[in-house]
Amino acid sequence: MRPPNEPALDLSPSPGDEVKTTTCYMCACRCGIKVWLADGGDRGKVIRYIQGNPAHPVNQGVLCAKGASGIMQHYAPARLEKPLLRVGERGKGEFREIEWEEALQLATSWLAPIRERNPDELAFFTGRDQSQALTGWWAQQFGTINYAAHGGFCSVNMAAGGLYTFGGSFWEFGEPDWDHTQYLMLWGVAEDHDSNPIKLGLGKLKARGAKVVAVNPVRSGYGAIADEWIGIRPGTDGLFAFALIHELLRMDRIDLDYLVRYANAHWLVVRNPGGADDGLFARDAEGNVLCWAVAPPPAEAGEGAQARADAIDIAPAVVGEYTLADGRRATPVFQLIAERYLDPQYAPDAVSEHCGIPADTIRRIARELAQAAFDSNLKLPIAWTDAWGREHKEMVGRPVSMHAMRGISAHSNGFHTCRALHLLQLLLGAIDAPGSFRYQPPYPKPIPLPNRPGKARKPDGTLDAGPLGYVHGPEDLLVDGNGQPRRIDHAFSWAYPLSAHGMMHTVIRNAHAGDPYPIDTLLMFMANMSWNSAMNTGQTMQWLTDKDESGDYRIPHIIYSDAFASEMVAYADLVLPDTTYLERFDAISLLDRPISDADGAADAIRHPVFDPATQAGSDGRQRDVRGFQSVLLDLGARLGLPGMVHADGSPLYRDYADYIVRHERAPGVGLLAGWRGEDGTQHGKGAPNPDQLQRYIENNGFWREEIPEHARYFKMANRGYLEWAQKLGFVGSTAPIVLQLYSEPLQKFRLAAQGHGEHQPPPEHRERVATYFDPLPIWYEPFESAQAGASHQYDSTQPHPLPSPPLEGEGGNASRGGQGNNPFPLHAVTQRPMFMYHSWGSQNAWLRQITARNYLYLHPDTGAKHGIVDEDWISVTSHHGSITVQAKFAGNVQPDTVWTWNAIGKRRGAWRLAKNAPEGGKGFLMNHLISDITPRGDYANADPVTGQAAWFDLRVRIGKVAVDAAGQARPQFAPLGFAEADEAPLRYGAALRARAYKR
Repeated sequence: MRPPNEPALDLSPSPGDEVKTTTCYMCACRCGIKVWLADGGDRGKVIRYIQGNPAHPVNQGVLCAKGASGIMQHYAPARLEKPLLRVGERGKGEFREIEWEEALQLATSWLAPIRERNPDELAFFTGRDQSQALTGWWAQQFGTINYAAHGGFCSVNMAAGGLYTFGGSFWEFGEPDWDHTQYLMLWGVAEDHDSNPIKLGLGKLKARGAKVVAVNPVRSGYGAIADEWIGIRPGTDGLFAFALIHELLRMDRIDLDYLVRYANAHWLVVRNPGGADDGLFARDAEGNVLCWAVAPPPAEAGEGAQARADAIDIAPAVVGEYTLADGRRATPVFQLIAERYLDPQYAPDAVSEHCGIPADTIRRIARELAQAAFDSNLKLPIAWTDAWGREHKEMVGRPVSMHAMRGISAHSNGFHTCRALHLLQLLLGAIDAPGSFRYQPPYPKPIPLPNRPGKARKPDGTLDAGPLGYVHGPEDLLVDGNGQPRRIDHAFSWAYPLSAHGMMHTVIRNAHAGDPYPIDTLLMFMANMSWNSAMNTGQTMQWLTDKDESGDYRIPHIIYSDAFASEMVAYADLVLPDTTYLERFDAISLLDRPISDADGAADAIRHPVFDPATQAGSDGRQRDVRGFQSVLLDLGARLGLPGMVHADGSPLYRDYADYIVRHERAPGVGLLAGWRGEDGTQHGKGAPNPDQLQRYIENNGFWREEIPEHARYFKMANRGYLEWAQKLGFVGSTAPIVLQLYSEPLQKFRLAAQGHGEHQPPPEHRERVATYFDPLPIWYEPFESAQAGASHQYDSTQPHPLPSPPLEGEGGNASRGGQGNNPFPLHAVTQRPMFMYHSWGSQNAWLRQITARNYLYLHPDTGAKHGIVDEDWISVTSHHGSITVQAKFAGNVQPDTVWTWNAIGKRRGAWRLAKNAPEGGKGFLMNHLISDITPRGDYANADPVTGQAAWFDLRVRIGKVAVDAAGQARPQFAPLGFAEADEAPLRYGAALRARAYKR
């Protein structure tokens, strides 16, 4: 019996009065969340608490600081409240509020004439949205080739490097085998992407005693808990990978059986220097790739015969040179690999100084990789059948996993660096074997993917294919009869042929210059291109506001949509206010950016927790905002775009939710794979189900289908998986997907540059294409290092790699971290923090308490060398410009690299921050130092294969400056004209507690 004076305690109080499950949008992780609501009195239902959803496959209940802070994102003072029409000069932030009908009529009046005369005069570029399946289709229906998403300045090197090698890639297309791996290498991984699944996985590894090695110039986040940190010099990851490959080949610690069974190691490559077929695969009359079979029939040494490379029960040669039946000479791919990477230039002693990694460490890491892969004896007792019908009693593992991100991708040599990492994985047999990197459905895909970028318009004005895609050869480029770019961003041109995600970072410079032609309207969504998403930020702002001789803006119209008063809003002529993520429907689609895991396919939705009409703005007024996706469909209907209107011209879709349910990309294939068919019993493919969204809501907001156990590994050649994937519409056939150690599409470009074929590059691009389109991975000095005075120039007398030479009179061989004769001796990188994602957290009161300003972090030894004391104000200068910032010592960085957090610094007046907010005074952007073109000015500051922005190539020098009395970072810009937030602290929840006490 309870003592009479003891109070009754509720030991499990409910977090709120009502709970709704949906998908987080505070980063690109897309975790499942439970949003608890409570009675807010006059405000109606308000958010009481956000927690992770334990039932969700992505995060399994785990939630980070960003996700929990979604409360303050939804109630941020920076939220836009009504459509805005510019009344002052661009860039001032001076607008008047207008009604939606006026806004949509105005946008239609700009877009309709463009569609009539030349759809390419619309440049439609979206930022970090998660609805590219819609936006890309909308651009295709409008007919413009000028569409791109944010991947060109994020991770296209990584995506293209993987998709052209093994039909998948790091990040959203695959994951480490967290349950079985014994050795994980993290290459250039910060904490902003895929954070909760990685944290869950790392927890498993640490509990099991697996080794984690972090390769990164900065040790933070995941690297801080790694067993070993390799403080590499930025841009040399590929060289480090080649040294590991060299050691594995030298020790004969590779998986040749895997390479022959699943990859093209035995495929014959024609050796015909100067010929039009040099470097192409040898094929028979029917187009089948050939190999050299040494058995059967029994053959003595040196004997054998050519055979189809996909034949089974033969013993193909992997080394040597052979004469084909037609007299041509050919050699297996593996022979070319051995010839290249066994070269002494890739030995650990040769690359050690340049990478900043001791040679003994490189040799030890190579031994550890081999031991983990081959001595572990990992086998899963699971019977399976391969794509050729051979039955296997077990699955043999290679428990070495790798994961990589922007730190390797965002360099001008990033494509080949990604390919180098994949070559390293393949040599270990560590792609989709137990314990290794694993594909996530709908990957793997055929190599290269079949969808090529759209080039021509149909009679109804639509493009013949989506505006983005995968180039198979020179014939797929978007160039005119003279070989010049057709796209405003120059994507899919001879300068950047494999730019599968477009080149968002080049569009404003080119649109301002009218290169290759003037555009009329720039339509952008969630792309902060006047601030942290722009290289050369200061000049970008000038391009957005520049006028011609007649006094007209060189970019005539800018339409911008965002949920918040970002820096880019100030440069728009028309602002279309978006909802917060808790006020709309979204589809996290398998057609777009999947959330599958290696054991199952999954997709998800967001659905409105609130009606935006019920959510007051910061001034207490009712907000009048609409989801951009629904607005886009409304505009499409007003323009009469095919697929968006009925025959009588009325809108085909009510809104985005209606589109999600009823749109079919192909018969039976829509944005969501779950609960299809008129009765909702089909999955993957099936007719539209009018109750589909309700089924998702009832199922915690997601759908997931498990892969059969026998189909979970070796997906590229597992009959069970390929049949399962075909049933769900992920692949068109059950043919095996052969992994490409050697890339023939790249060789086709090299041959074109050498004067072969119908499609050849203009003279100014020939040497560039011939150099960088090597069918095997190469390494070369990042362009800024090579052209703006690099220390540690790599000394290679061999034809591979093909480094870019330094500018006349520049270069040098300074010691580690020293000045030498190099004017810019230090590398400079921006890490994205775990607690914020790009600029989305800019007016989030809870996240700002973690960090509201940034410093330039440098090693104490580097500070001492330059006479800098901790927290001094210093100048940081690149070949492009100079900034003034406050320095702070940190031992978690290698001495010749300085770094900072990205997107913390803000322009005054943006995001409706208070006048004296630290972000606007002491916060800064490294972007002011990063040029959007190379030091020579001949190309974009980008990878020459994919066009990815080379953010991390930046080289700088530092120096102490006089004490700044104002204590402000430089440069500073005139404050934007947005209303400022109240200086009072932003608090949340006190009223809810008070209400609970009154009860």
